[in-house]
Amino acid sequence: MPVITPFRRPPRLPDDAPDDPGAPGAAGPAPLEALRARLARRRSWRARRPRAARAVRRVTTAFSAILVLGALLLPNTLVALEPNRFARLPGEAVVAAVLLLCLPRVPRLVAAALFGTALGALTVLNLLDMGFTEYLGRSFNLVLDWGLLDDAQSFVADAMGGAAATWAAVGAVVLAVLLLVLMALAAVRLGELLAAHRERAARGALMAATVWMTSAALGVQTFGVPVATTSASKAARAQAHRVVDTLRDEAAFAKEAKADRFGATPGGQLVPDLRGKDMIFTFIESYGRSAIEDPVMAPGVGRTLDASTASLAKAGFQARSGWLTSATYGGSSWLGHSTFLSGLWVDNQQRYRTVTSGDHLTLTKAFAKTGDWDTVGVMPGVQKAWPEADWYGLDKVYDAFDVGYRGPKFSWSTMPDQYALEAFQRLEHGRKRDRPLMAEVILTSSHQPWAPIPRMVGWDEVGDGSVYDGIEASGVKASDVIADSTRSKEEYGRSIQYSVTSLTQWLERYGTDDTVLVFLGDHQPLARVSGDGASRDVPVSIVAKDPKVLDAIDDWDWTEGLEPAKDAPVWRMSSFRDRFLTAYGSVPHPTGAGD
Repeated sequence: MPVITPFRRPPRLPDDAPDDPGAPGAAGPAPLEALRARLARRRSWRARRPRAARAVRRVTTAFSAILVLGALLLPNTLVALEPNRFARLPGEAVVAAVLLLCLPRVPRLVAAALFGTALGALTVLNLLDMGFTEYLGRSFNLVLDWGLLDDAQSFVADAMGGAAATWAAVGAVVLAVLLLVLMALAAVRLGELLAAHRERAARGALMAATVWMTSAALGVQTFGVPVATTSASKAARAQAHRVVDTLRDEAAFAKEAKADRFGATPGGQLVPDLRGKDMIFTFIESYGRSAIEDPVMAPGVGRTLDASTASLAKAGFQARSGWLTSATYGGSSWLGHSTFLSGLWVDNQQRYRTVTSGDHLTLTKAFAKTGDWDTVGVMPGVQKAWPEADWYGLDKVYDAFDVGYRGPKFSWSTMPDQYALEAFQRLEHGRKRDRPLMAEVILTSSHQPWAPIPRMVGWDEVGDGSVYDGIEASGVKASDVIADSTRSKEEYGRSIQYSVTSLTQWLERYGTDDTVLVFLGDHQPLARVSGDGASRDVPVSIVAKDPKVLDAIDDWDWTEGLEPAKDAPVWRMSSFRDRFLTAYGSVPHPTGAGD
């Protein structure tokens, strides 16, 4: 019997389709057909391996639930990152479940994807908050702080190497993208699961809502935390308020910066009681109150301060010391510098840009305005163009490349403080000149990660810095310190001892009857060293041989010596400029916002 082959009508091709499907320009499978083919293969796999498919579905669902609930309950500080934080019921999950159950399929998919993406973005911001709180003592500012991520990468490169910094940056970007994508997919997955079991899901949502409202009303707690929470909503609102407050603050601060008590004071009426003195304003990186009071660092730092006070006294110098509350914490040293010298509270990058682009009088510029001082800056941490020099009133700035250093870097610090001070002596302070000198010196050896730390060498041995090659090579590695809190404290304390010793020995060796040194810390070290909830106070000292210099600040009630007493006065750092100018005879001539 003959075999009859059924007739199959060939698929109709478009009028402009080529006769040969394999010919160049032939249209491939339509996207919809390709999608259907993939779905068919997927269904086929599920049919062939039902147990494996069921296991994959359950694992995927569980992972999605963990991801979404974890993100909703994630705190924005490392201190709060404890297991009990995740034993709560987020109100946002209940509201999202009810909303998704009420929507038809397409709007549900869109809403779930948007919800997941927003939750992923909030998770990224919470992680940034953790890092900023740990290092800078404040939350991440969505408007101002993106530029600081470059500084973070540079710090990692200096501390851990260029390859580590590159991989860290790549890893951070990949993590952020993965969080956005995975959170969106997880939300869609959970939304489809709710729709597939609508009746049971509705009952579960009703029960969850009842539990949440009851717990909120009665204040029910588990493991010491409330069961009912809306932490994700609060975090989102905090981010939004931070953005609004930042934009408002920009306008308010611009007006504030125009008002200056000494803005119109003629040069002849500025610091007349310091005429003829060499004025040195020095910042010691991360020199905070913790260095003097923390039980791990205090013994060594205290011995150094006592010994330095005694050595300076033998050389004829006396000192007075107090406390200032810095505008920054853990980093962003330039905010502390500008706050101290401008008399304005410069606690964020926008304020810094605003004030440095104006003409508000800085303490250093006051000396330049008199016409009686040469003004210089020694900035070994500056490695690129620094236009702020004009705002500070500095005639000449020596950056990392201008002081002839040929030795090794010490992690972030481009050169040891002893070398920077010896170079300052060689290039400026030791020169014969017609006018006295006003200098701003920024010391960097106590910058985190505090490894390796330089050692003091004979001042005559400093040379071009090559003497430090062996010292750097034999020092502690940054990678051995950076993640160990106790080790970080120990090395931080040693770095402060080194910086203070370098500065005070320089003053003993090169200071004259007319030298006046003002030195202070720019901010506290990060929380891993200073401790959670530490103050923002930093020590400040004025050192001079001429007793009239210290007599002028008798009413400040500062402590004798280089170590301020615990109960010594504490002022906001922004108040120092006006107090200093007033103490040394300056006459106020205010300018206002309308001038």
